[in-house]
Amino acid sequence: MAAAKEQFIATGRRKTSVARVILRPGKGNFTVNGLPIEKFFPDQKLPVVKSPLEIVSALGKYDVFANLTGGGVTGQAEAMRHGIARALTKIDSELRAPLKAAGFLTRDPRMVERKKYGRKKARRRFQFSKR
Repeated sequence: MAAAKEQFIATGRRKTSVARVILRPGKGNFTVNGLPIEKFFPDQKLPVVKSPLEIVSALGKYDVFANLTGGGVTGQAEAMRHGIARALTKIDSELRAPLKAAGFLTRDPRMVERKKYGRKKARRRFQFSKR
């Protein structure tokens, strides 16, 4: 029976998006929800996702598999970045310092404010008409 490949699993979150990320030693392939990353994310979001690997000089060393749910494109890209950074700290605890300095290990707490009654949105009021 073949030995199981070593893998590192982490979860990243941003807004309402959740990314379950698996890092395995490999050639640098990215797979998101079963698709190559180029088909899943627009071009301007690729640097956001790959930035934790670039900071620690591990861009071609690991294959990344991610399962993304919820939210939109930006939230999912930043959730995946958070998950990759967390998985890298599981691989080597010395990578924590540069990732922390770049702000990739901090869970961004900003969420959408709920809509209030008597208002059009969270803070926007209905248009006032004097006559």
